[in-house]
Amino acid sequence: MWWNFIGRSGEEIAEARADWMSGTRFGEVRGYEGASLPAPDLPPVPLKPRGRER
Repeated sequence: MWWNFIGRSGEEIAEARADWMSGTRFGEVRGYEGASLPAPDLPPVPLKPRGRER
């Protein structure tokens, strides 16, 4: 898993990161006085799901 975003693919994670950075989709954090925290850069390799082994 990368940071706090949940997604089924690396593309969904990248989309969630872009939405977070632009201030859309996730809404406002109430009760926090500071500036919004930036998401870390994505790693330079494709993200792959860990999956559960059964």
